[in-house]
Amino acid sequence: MTVYSLNLKVFWLLVLVLFSSIWCMFLALRRSSHEEDGGCQENSLSSLQLFFKLGLVILVCYVVFRCCSYPQNKDYPLNIHHQHHQQQLRRNLLETFYDQHIKLSPHVLGHSKAHVSQIVVELIKVGKAKQHDTGVIFRGDYLQIGSAYEQHKINSPDYFDILVPLKMPQSLKLEPVFAEVGKEFMPVLQGSVICGVAAPKKSEWVKTYKQFSDCFCVEVDLRHQLSAALILKWFHWKIQRCLNVIRYQFEERCHITLTVWDDKLVLKILPRSDYVCCHISMSVRLIPAFHLGDSVYVTAQPWGTGAHLKSLYLDPYWGLNFSKYEQKYLAWFKDQAPSNSCHLKCLQIMKSLRDLNAKTFQPSFTCQWRAIFCSYNLKTALFYLMLQIPFEKWDDSFLMERIADFFTFWKECLQKEALMHFFLGNSTLPNFITLPKIFKEAQPVNLLKGYGLEMLDQACFQLLNLWVQMPRILRMSSPPKNFIRESLRCKHTTL
Repeated sequence: MTVYSLNLKVFWLLVLVLFSSIWCMFLALRRSSHEEDGGCQENSLSSLQLFFKLGLVILVCYVVFRCCSYPQNKDYPLNIHHQHHQQQLRRNLLETFYDQHIKLSPHVLGHSKAHVSQIVVELIKVGKAKQHDTGVIFRGDYLQIGSAYEQHKINSPDYFDILVPLKMPQSLKLEPVFAEVGKEFMPVLQGSVICGVAAPKKSEWVKTYKQFSDCFCVEVDLRHQLSAALILKWFHWKIQRCLNVIRYQFEERCHITLTVWDDKLVLKILPRSDYVCCHISMSVRLIPAFHLGDSVYVTAQPWGTGAHLKSLYLDPYWGLNFSKYEQKYLAWFKDQAPSNSCHLKCLQIMKSLRDLNAKTFQPSFTCQWRAIFCSYNLKTALFYLMLQIPFEKWDDSFLMERIADFFTFWKECLQKEALMHFFLGNSTLPNFITLPKIFKEAQPVNLLKGYGLEMLDQACFQLLNLWVQMPRILRMSSPPKNFIRESLRCKHTTL
């Protein structure tokens, strides 16, 4: 039921208007009476007029005093109650949206990861068995990276990232140098490196490593550089041959194909309907990488926005991958924070809100919106918030406060035109993260550099609008995707 409260400022204003009206009526009656009686009652009326004026002056002073001295926050408890009520409604709406649209079934996610893992293991096993030491070879292991393995995947467990480490001939050495990129590709290639390849002696390039140089290197200013484009080309050919060997093993379980999409090598897995209960088409992105030491890798694909660039532009550039440090940092924070910490939940919600809001934009701005708020940048923002906010404040009961902190942090970053890379040149890293010297002392990298003030202002405006319109956007969101959740029981306990 709606509760109405008296606004005393308006009340006293009405009282003043009422007494002013009475005063005007009194003057009019006095004037007409004076004209009729000829002034015989002038003395009595003058005393009454004086009394009335004095009372009116007192009343006006009292009204002015009440209006000026009346505390502005008299209705503060009511406002707090209203704000708390609105906050609770937002939270309930967000929790419902999270359960129906974002949260993944542990059963489906676990089943999908196990299926992917088994196929990747067989691929790498075949690849390692058939290779020559004179060229690039498989190291024999792989790394599970990305949101599916860090517990912040959203919507459906249908996409996985696998880092496949490679090795060069043992006597060759990688020498990474931070690259200077053109303004056009600056948002994508910020923090990328150019990988020089050094041999024990320059003369050995012709005698011993000519085949390696011709297949995997480009020569710039008489120096050999590892070519990302040539490595991708070789890696595609190698994985295709390995897939041809193992395909028959999985014929009854799934249909597997290999595709190239925006310079990304993607393994498509479609489970057979009679093999698994979770009939989800899965995509596995295989990323070739070289180990630089201390759990840092260079990958033949920039780690940034994943923008649509051709191999011609990617050729000299390699992305730096700190996935092992990211997972180590998340594991450390999980041990320090409450058991029901909402830090990953916040990240999932922000990614989902980003996607929902993008549906209302023009295609030209949608690409920029997704690039600015890409998953890597959102995760970087979370890492900074995890350092700034006390551990106990990440309890799930503070979910709305932490979401608000996320929006505030991003608003400040967009206004300052700066979101700094969490690992490169960051002097505030926790002590347990021990990066190699070249990266610890590197120049800080701004992940928002190159987008331009106008674009960042527009993104900031849309971000603030998203916060205000969040309840309406959530209510208008589409129904959850129709994929199998916990209610269906798995037919096979093992893959």
